[in-house]
Amino acid sequence: MRKIVVIGGGAAGFKAAARARRRDEMAEITVIEKSRHISVCRCGMPYFIAGLIHEIENLQETPYGVIRDEDYFRRVKNITVLKETEAKRIDRKEKVVEVEQNGLIEEIPYDYLVLTTGSTSSFPQIPGINSKGVFWLTNPSDALTIVDYWEKEDISDAVVIGSGPTGMECAEAFRLGMSVTVIEIMSTILPQLLDAEMSLIVQKHLHDNGVKVMTDCTVREITSDGGKVSGVKTENGFTEAQLVLIAAGIRPDVSLAKDAGLEVGKAIKVNSRLQTTDPYVFAGGDCVENINLITGKTAYTPLGSVASKHGRVIGDNVTGGMSEFRGVIGTAVVRVFDLTVAKTGLTEKEAEDYGFDIVTSMAPGPDIYHHFPGRKSLRLKLIAEKNGKLLGAQAVGDGVVDKRIDILATAIWMEAEVEDVTGFDLAYSPPYSQVMDSVIHAANMIKNKLDGLVDSISIIELKNKFDSNEDFILLDVRTEEEFAKGHIPDSRVLNIPVEDLRESLHRLPDDREKEIIAVCQIGSRGYEAVRILSGAGYKNVKIADGCMALWSFNLEVSK
Repeated sequence: MRKIVVIGGGAAGFKAAARARRRDEMAEITVIEKSRHISVCRCGMPYFIAGLIHEIENLQETPYGVIRDEDYFRRVKNITVLKETEAKRIDRKEKVVEVEQNGLIEEIPYDYLVLTTGSTSSFPQIPGINSKGVFWLTNPSDALTIVDYWEKEDISDAVVIGSGPTGMECAEAFRLGMSVTVIEIMSTILPQLLDAEMSLIVQKHLHDNGVKVMTDCTVREITSDGGKVSGVKTENGFTEAQLVLIAAGIRPDVSLAKDAGLEVGKAIKVNSRLQTTDPYVFAGGDCVENINLITGKTAYTPLGSVASKHGRVIGDNVTGGMSEFRGVIGTAVVRVFDLTVAKTGLTEKEAEDYGFDIVTSMAPGPDIYHHFPGRKSLRLKLIAEKNGKLLGAQAVGDGVVDKRIDILATAIWMEAEVEDVTGFDLAYSPPYSQVMDSVIHAANMIKNKLDGLVDSISIIELKNKFDSNEDFILLDVRTEEEFAKGHIPDSRVLNIPVEDLRESLHRLPDDREKEIIAVCQIGSRGYEAVRILSGAGYKNVKIADGCMALWSFNLEVSK
């Protein structure tokens, strides 16, 4: 009879235990968890704080409403759960785990050991960080403590330090009853998911929902009054706060593995079967390294979806199987008020940092047929190598975003090239998509660039041109009515609707080397203008990727 011991009662741990039980009815399976909450959907904790999920136990429920507590695992899975029990030491030679429960020490023997010790919040070195009213959100107890503090204290102002997914979700939750400020040390929010021009869309949306965002900002001190937090000092001044959430990232909990002499890099090192450097010790979830399938480099990917896949592979392998976990490509999605924000593969910055020679495209537009009622926004960015291999995608909008990212995640996983994507046979009907979906449109834009039919600059580069007073023409090819409703107020801007462009070339400089940058609302007319001007002999013509649909997001020309 196999003795399988799992340390950690989260997604990876219980998935491994449950999978092992399905493969081996006779195995003796024990799960050790140091907290009082087991098998909790931790990704739902911000929504518990927001009141969308009413009880923390709801995050333990099966789809049919049964709480996954220790009694459930004993009766349904025949798995022994030791909660509020801490694993103190691993003796690999004797193959035992030393645990402490209620002050008592005992040893639990194993044939196979599974480490799913998860992660802990990063603890930046900030004076005053231990003041009452400063919180992290790592486990259900943290969520309960935050809600309890919110209910009992007089809180009008909250500060969230860090703008990753958890920070964004909690900023939305706190905004239900407080003024909220998000402080981010990087130059843009959600820096692990989005490039700058996409991040600005989210930042504008936060502003529209009453959230103040401070980027390029370092926290100097958390102040307190009578032991309770009173505010946050930054290099840009003081922000009042009666509640502060530290959402500055997480780090793998590898202490047990290190003490046991297992190899640790960014996290616990494992092979494709999720074995550690000890063949009888497996590891998965937030505590392990993964391989990024695009770069071939190690990556830290603390996601519940990844952890569950790890658990299944481990459950196979501790019961005689030979399953493998190939790696990750970095797919993630988060809701920010009414926006869905999603990413797969590499960002443009990541691709450049890894040395890829890249080309990008932007495809802003509606998520469904543009004449159909209920259409919403979709802003899609695609990143590819100049040899055509797809590297990454980002999407932001209040429309159907996740579908597009899942399509592109599948394409990247299958090592598709841009030309493959241009021919994808996707479902079309006016209530569901455009005739040519944004995924295909974005791929076609990259193919046009690779074929030499169009050159482009980003909206960020365009803004820099205006700010540095460069000599160029911004050719706005929207209708006169569109132009009158809102345009970039600058003498270098010239409005010629695309339908009049062929007959109005005399309004442009005779110098065919003059830099001309075309914009419309979402890009199709700008591309048309580039082809008309190129055919007329203009040599330095580009389109601004994303056009006015992206310019409008918090980008104002310096006058």
